[in-house]
Amino acid sequence: MSKFLDRLNHISRKNQSLVCVGLDPDPSLMAVSDVFEFNKAIIDATHDLVCAFKPNLPFYEALGIDGLRALHRTVDHIRSVAPDIIVIGDGKRGDIDSTNTMYAKALFEVWGFDAATVNAYGGMDTLEPFLEYEDQASFIWCKSSNPGGAEFQDIRLSDHPGAPALYQWMADKARQANTRGNIGIVVGATYPDELVEVRQRAGGMPVLIPGIGAQSGNLEASVVAGLDTDDCNVLISSSRGITYASRDPATYPDAARNAASNLRDNINDVLIQEDRGW
Repeated sequence: MSKFLDRLNHISRKNQSLVCVGLDPDPSLMAVSDVFEFNKAIIDATHDLVCAFKPNLPFYEALGIDGLRALHRTVDHIRSVAPDIIVIGDGKRGDIDSTNTMYAKALFEVWGFDAATVNAYGGMDTLEPFLEYEDQASFIWCKSSNPGGAEFQDIRLSDHPGAPALYQWMADKARQANTRGNIGIVVGATYPDELVEVRQRAGGMPVLIPGIGAQSGNLEASVVAGLDTDDCNVLISSSRGITYASRDPATYPDAARNAASNLRDNINDVLIQEDRGW
C-alpha cells in the first residue's frame, strides 16, 4: 500500500469519516469578506469530522496575489491544527510533460499538497512528472459531475475490445499506469451508475467523488458504488453544501459543522447498511 493510501485510511478511521470539504471561496457567497478568516473558521469547525480538505485553486487565483496569500495561509493552518488531514489541490492540471513538470513542482513542492487533481487529455505519458512524486497522489479526472461532460466522456471507442466509453477507457489506463500506487480517479456523484463501472475497472485506487450537496449527487448510491473491497478508498466531497450552509457571520462556522456532521453521519449510516461500519 502506498504512503498516500496509508495516510488516507488512517485519518478516515481516526475521524470515522469519508468527508472531504471543498474550500471554494466565492466573495459573493462568503459570510465574511476575508478569505483566510472564512476558511480558518470552516477548518476549525470541521477538521475533526473530515478526512480531507480540497482547496479549489481557481477560486484563489481569480483573487490575484491576495488570493494566493490566503491559500498559503489556509494550507499552513490546516497543517497546524490538523496535520493528519489530507489536503488536495484541485486544479485539474494537465499539459505536455515539460509543462506538467512545473505543475507538479508547484503543487507538490511549493504548495505541499498531499494530492492533486490532474487532466490526462494529453496522454498518460504526460502525467509522469506528477507520478514521480510517489508519496503524493494524482487524481485523474475521469467522469465529471456536469451533464455536458457526456459530450466527450461517453463517446464509445469502437476500435477497442468491447467498445468502452472514453471514461471507462480512462479508468483502465489509469489502473495500468498505477505501478507506484499513487493514482486516484475523480467521478462525479451525479453519475452513480458510471461510478460502478469505474470502481470495477479501477481496482483498489482511491476515488474522489465531488457533486454531493449543491449539485444534488446521489449520496447513498455513490457511497455504495465507490467502496473498495477492503479499505473504503473513497472521498465524498461537498463544497457549497458545507461552506455556505449559512451566510450569517455569527453562525456560519456552526452551520458548516452541522452540515459536515450530518454528511458524515449519513455516509456512516450507509456503511453500516453495507456491513462496513467503522
